[in-house]
Amino acid sequence: MISPFPPQCIGVADWDLLRERLLGLGLVEPWYGGPLGRHVEQGDSRLLRLSFDNSPAALRLWNFLLSEEERLFAARAQGYRIVGTMKDLGIVPLLAYALPKALAFYPDGAWWIPCVMELSAGLLRFADEIGLDESFCPVRAMVGAFLGEGHFPRPDLVTCSVGATCDDFSAIAQRLNGFGVPILWWEMPHVRAPDPGEEEARLPSGQTVPAALVRQVEAEFARIARHVEEVCGEALTGERLAAAIERANGIRAQLEELRSAVFFAPRAPLPALEVLIAEMLAIHYCSDRDETEAVLADLLAETRRRVASGLGYGDGFEVRVFWVNPVADLTAMNLLESCGGRLCGTDFMFCHALDPIPVDRPPLTALALMALSDPLAGTAAERARRVAAGARRFRAEAVLVSRIPGASHCAYEGEFIAERLRSDLGIPVAEIEVPPLSDSVRPILRTRIEAVLEAARKRRSGR
Repeated sequence: MISPFPPQCIGVADWDLLRERLLGLGLVEPWYGGPLGRHVEQGDSRLLRLSFDNSPAALRLWNFLLSEEERLFAARAQGYRIVGTMKDLGIVPLLAYALPKALAFYPDGAWWIPCVMELSAGLLRFADEIGLDESFCPVRAMVGAFLGEGHFPRPDLVTCSVGATCDDFSAIAQRLNGFGVPILWWEMPHVRAPDPGEEEARLPSGQTVPAALVRQVEAEFARIARHVEEVCGEALTGERLAAAIERANGIRAQLEELRSAVFFAPRAPLPALEVLIAEMLAIHYCSDRDETEAVLADLLAETRRRVASGLGYGDGFEVRVFWVNPVADLTAMNLLESCGGRLCGTDFMFCHALDPIPVDRPPLTALALMALSDPLAGTAAERARRVAAGARRFRAEAVLVSRIPGASHCAYEGEFIAERLRSDLGIPVAEIEVPPLSDSVRPILRTRIEAVLEAARKRRSGR
């Protein structure tokens, strides 16, 4: 259903009233639909502090996201095999989705539970008690979510990449393994340039790497595939994997059209928060590939209508901001817009889950090439290059790099990327740190964001 109302950001209570009006106008909801307010009653109290887009497509998006735990338990009851894939962000899940009665999800997603439930779940407190204190990334919440088994069912298979990954995550996953959760480890090599005379391979990201790295990752994926077959009791054939890749490319094409429409439109047809959530669907389809396609189709239809009608947020003079890294507290995306900024370009750590997967290679080879395109598996200089290219493409006027508290993978990377972007792009760049609950530092965040936006306005006017 296309929205019959002009774009507007509203709160949970207003959404529940609007939903009743939309139902009267013919809105048909999926089985997981319903009022957003019910999620607050179930403990997601942070929703009360968020502002949401008022389209039926946005309502479906949020209900899809917030019902994932319920849908995972329902899938287990229906006989699905569940694969928990950790730390590769967008590649290994395709091995599970190639089989008809299997799905994959990221236990890593538990890092947002302390924000959404405003610490009421006690996951960070549990992590503190077992030695994973606040010097670690908020993904430490995953251990309590796993062991409590109230947030998601225990997966039939758990995989985790090691090697060129976040040290924090490796330590947290090892602690989880020590509590009796069996993990299938696989190695992600550091992505580097080929030595002189070394056989080369070209990644979808445009980077050239040693062909030996591709073969290594391909062998690791073949090993994971054998375990997926064993757990699911079905053959993971090349034909099935090729079909999964085709579906993945269709979803990535939907996201590419959505991102381009939003970032290039004269006025923002969707708010930053909904863009963040939509992009997240690429990494594991929020545990339902069919519904991901439907949710994105609705968002695309609403966005196309708004762009064609000249509808959107703001007056078109907002500062165009490229955002690097996801935020631990979702309210930061609302804060950007309240300060006069507009999201125009992103690197939420999973760019390789948005790029098309090659179809002219054997499926496992294609997935290996995509895994090696992970911006966190290579150098900070390569990641800065990709961010700069994205910022130029979407005509960004400023860049915000959000550091994640305690995360070893970006303790200094953010500073390096910021300096490189200032040099390469010549536009204002600022680093901010966003904790799981940012209320106490909100004035500081606002000041930092407003300062970089004001610098961009001065640059725009030539002052």
